[in-house]
Parts: sequence; C-alpha cells; structure tokens
Amino acid sequence: MKLFSSQKNYNLPIYDYGLIWAALLLIGIGLVMVYSASIDLAATSQKYNYEHYYFLVRQSAYLIIAFTCGYITFLIPVYFWQRWAPYLFLIGVILLILVLIPSIGLKINGSRRWLSLVVANFQPTELVKLFTVMYASDYVLRKSKQMRTIVKGFFPMLGVMIVTGWLVYVEPDLGALIVITTITIGILFLGGLTLRVIFSLAVLAPIGVWGAILISPYKQKRIQGFLEPWAPENVFDSGLQTTQAQMAFGNGEFFGVGVGNSSAKLLFLPEAHTDFILAIIGEEFGLFGVSIVIGLFVFLVVRMFGIAKESIQNNKHFAALMAQGIAIWFAIQCVINMAVNLGLFPTKGLTLPLLSFGGSSVLVSVIAIAIVLRIDHENRRNLRGQYYNK
Repeated sequence: MKLFSSQKNYNLPIYDYGLIWAALLLIGIGLVMVYSASIDLAATSQKYNYEHYYFLVRQSAYLIIAFTCGYITFLIPVYFWQRWAPYLFLIGVILLILVLIPSIGLKINGSRRWLSLVVANFQPTELVKLFTVMYASDYVLRKSKQMRTIVKGFFPMLGVMIVTGWLVYVEPDLGALIVITTITIGILFLGGLTLRVIFSLAVLAPIGVWGAILISPYKQKRIQGFLEPWAPENVFDSGLQTTQAQMAFGNGEFFGVGVGNSSAKLLFLPEAHTDFILAIIGEEFGLFGVSIVIGLFVFLVVRMFGIAKESIQNNKHFAALMAQGIAIWFAIQCVINMAVNLGLFPTKGLTLPLLSFGGSSVLVSVIAIAIVLRIDHENRRNLRGQYYNK
C-alpha cells in the first residue's frame, strides 16, 4: 500500500484550521469578556481581596490547564475512547455520587454540584456530559442490531439514563440534566432508534420536567420569575437576572456601548461573568457582537457534523457518533444559555461553552474540541493513505 494515495491528498492539511481558529476566537472573546464582566465585582469584594484581575488570572490559569489537557487528549487515538467508554462513564457516575455525600461534595448557593480539589472546585456534571457522549456512542455500536427493538435496544439505556438523571437532578442541576438527556436521545436517534420511541420521549420529557417543577418550591419560584419577571414581587428577586439581562441587551442596541462600559456588570446583574456573559457582550458590543459569537458557534457545530460525515465515509462509526454527540452537546447548551440570557427560558445555571468563567466548563469544552480535532486528524490521515487499523 502506498503511503500517500495521491499528490492532491498529500497536500491536504493535517489539521482543521477553521475549527481551531473558531474555538480560539471564542476563547479569546471569552477571556476579554470575563475580565470586563467581573472587574467591578472583584474590585469591590473582600472575598476576592479587592483584586481587579482576580477572575482574569484564574480563567487564564484554567485555560493553560485546559490547553495542556487538550493537547494530551489530541495525541490519544479515537479507538482508545471506544475501548474505555463504559469505564469512563462509570467513573462519572461515581463522581456524581461523591458530590451528594455531605462530607465530600460542596454546597454553594443551595446546590451541591462541586468537589473540592484544594486549589479549585470541580463540577463532575461537566465531565459526565463528555462521558455520556462516549458511552452512548459505544452503546449504539454494541447494540446496532437491536437498536430498533424497544426491549433490547432502548430499555437498557433508559435505565442508565434514569439513574444518571436522578443523580444530576438531586444536586439539583436541571440544566445539565436536560443537556445530558438531549445528548443521549440524539445519539440513540442517529444510531437507529425508531421515531416512535423518539416521539414518545418528546411527549414524556416535558411531563417529567413539569413534575420536577411541581415538587420543588424553589423551581416554582424560578418559573414564576420567568413568566412575570417585571412583576413588583419578582423584579428584585427571582426575575432579577432576566430583567437586568434584557436591559443590558436593550442598552447595547446595534454596536454596543464599548468594551468595559457596561452598566449591568456594576453589581446589577448577578453571575455576569458566568451564566450571563452573553448579556454583557450584548451591552458592550451590541447585536453586532452577539451575531459574531452566534456565527462562530454555528460554524463550530456545523463543522463538527461535517467531520462526522467524513468519518462515516471512512467507516469510522464510533468517531462519527462522538463528533455528532459533541456537536449536539455544544448546540443545545448554547441555545439554552442564549435563550436564558434573552429571557426565553427560565434560568438554568448553564455556562456558555468556551466563553463563560469556570474551570470545569472550559476544561471539558477544550478537551471535547481536542477529541473532534483528533477525529478529523485521523480522517485526513486516511485520505493521505496513513491508516489507523485499530
């Protein structure tokens, strides 16, 4: 076999520079906006030692760690993830259990979602999203001949979803639960799950979410704040983030008020540097800046699906399902976060991938991008005649 199949394929770049630059641009925008959105909070709080650069320094440190882990991840062949997918998912479930143990898991703002790593806190649900992509992709291939049967194809995965979903729900983290459920259903559908089951889940899922809201006074309060954010009893309570975010977008108009000139970040908008960073982008860069961010995410997701298509053409079905799963994950999380910022969804506590402040989110997001780049790299090596046979 020839090492290179043709001169044309030999000249093919071995990396997807479009995907790399899109991710780097989003990370760069995020770093600037994290500093801009957090400077007043950090400078006026004793908790952060009155340091203007408190969040910028930490986000930069998280990015250094993320790039290091991403580079290492890129060096790992895709077949490794398929071989270890069930074990990695099991590790993710164990981490979710550890979070719920009072002496181990950290409770912040009423939610028990973090594990202390001494120098920083880690959120296992972020890692579980990635492990869910791997496990569901591997499951579909192992059960490929049974995917159209409900008992043997769907029910085993449904049991896994129920256990994992319950562990995430009791943290509580309804936003992460929605993302993980969407990832799983999306991969199962791409793997051959019948439309009848998909439609059934589409009907049952809203009923389940509504039931979860009814048994939780806290979630009922959030829904009330979402439905009537401008009501006098909500505007400074459960509707505060929604109203302040809407005012930020309105103040930004088309081209924004300029970087660093946002008024919402002056302690008016809680979590401006995390869940509501898009509102600060909207105020400082206007519709123009928000459109650029949305465009970069759209390019990122579309390119991931394109890489998945190339993997299918190379008969690398696990790699294709992983790329599609990561694309679904980024797409649904971006849509939910942006909808929350615009007041279209109730607040969920979901970050905007690659942009929001947070070590767990940026670390796992960069690792996910690295995996997709590895998938694309192997596709390109196949086109050049360098095959991975495992």
